Amino acid sequence: MKRLLPTSTAGSLPKPAWLAQPETLWSPWKLENEELVEGKQDALRLALEDQRQAGIDIVSDGEQTRQHFVTTFIEHLDGVDFATRKTVRIRDRYEASVPTVVGAVGRPKPVFVEDARFLRQQTAQPIKWALPGPMTMIDTLYDDHYKSREKLAWEFAGILNQEARELEQAGVDIIQFDEPAFNVFFDEVNDWGVAALERAIEGLTCETAVHICYGYGIKANTDWKKTLGSEWRQYEEAFPKLQTSNIDIISLECHNSRVPMDLIELIRGKKVMVGAIDVATDRIETPEDVADTLRKALQFVDADKLYPSTNCGMAPLPRQIARGKLNALSAGADIVRKELSA
Repeated sequence: MKRLLPTSTAGSLPKPAWLAQPETLWSPWKLENEELVEGKQDALRLALEDQRQAGIDIVSDGEQTRQHFVTTFIEHLDGVDFATRKTVRIRDRYEASVPTVVGAVGRPKPVFVEDARFLRQQTAQPIKWALPGPMTMIDTLYDDHYKSREKLAWEFAGILNQEARELEQAGVDIIQFDEPAFNVFFDEVNDWGVAALERAIEGLTCETAVHICYGYGIKANTDWKKTLGSEWRQYEEAFPKLQTSNIDIISLECHNSRVPMDLIELIRGKKVMVGAIDVATDRIETPEDVADTLRKALQFVDADKLYPSTNCGMAPLPRQIARGKLNALSAGADIVRKELSA
C-alpha cells in the first residue's frame, strides 16, 4: 500500500565543500576528469543518505552531478556555442551571460541517464529526476539560429522526450520538468508552452511532474517577489491549461509565500506537490509549520493526491540548514498523517 503524503524535494540539495564552493549557486567544480566523476557519485550518495536519514519518501540525486539546472543539460547538445555568449534578461527579471544557439539543436548521446542508473543502484525507494522544461531552456539562451522562441521550444521538447524515455528505462519513477518560466510568460504558456511540455512527456508511462516556482532564494528573485504585491496569483494563468494536460503532478510554492492556497482548486484532480519548506531563509521550519501548510492545502486537494515538498532547490543553503529543513518536512508530514488516520 502506498504511503499517504509521500515527501520529496523539489530540486537541488547543497553540494559538499570538496566538490563545489559551499552556499554558492552554480559554483564551478573543484575537481577534474576522473576525480570529478567519482566526486559527483560520492556527493550523490551523501545527498541520498541525507534524504534517507530525514525520512524522505521519494528521493532524488539532489542535482549533485550538475552545475546548473538548465545549462548542464544544454552543454551536452549540438547546436549551442558556449564560447559565444550574449547577455540576456532571464525570467524577465535579471541579466545573465548565456550561450548562443548557432545551429540545429540535437542530442548526440544521453545526458543524465548514467547518473540516474547509478542512483537507481543505490536505493530501492521511488526516485525522481528533474529536467529543465522547454520554455525555461529557451529563456536561458540567446537564439541566433531559429529566431523563434516557439520553434526552439518544440525542438527542445523533442530532445527532452528522448532523454525522458531513457531515464524511464533506467528506472526513474517520476520525471519532473522545471518550468519557472511558466510564472512569467503567461501568453506563451497558454499558446504553446503547455503543449511543448506535453510533447516532452509523450509516450512515457512513469509519472510526470512540472515544477513551477518563484526561484531560488537569491537576491534577484527575492527582490522580484517584493514587487508582486500582497497576493502572488501567477499560477492562476497556467493552472487551467495544466489541469486539462497529461502532466500527472503539479509542483508549486506555498510555505512562506503569498500564493493563495485556494488556487489549487484550478488543478482539481491532479496530484499536487505542495512546497512546505521555504528555501529563501536559513530559518528551519518547525514540524508544526509544515503541518499547518499541509492542513491548508488539504482543504483543496485530496489527501491521496498531496505530496509534501520543498518550495525550490536548496543548493545555496548551508548543508546543516538543508538537513534540518528535510527533517522538518518529514516530521510535519508525520503529524498530518496521524491526524488523517485518527
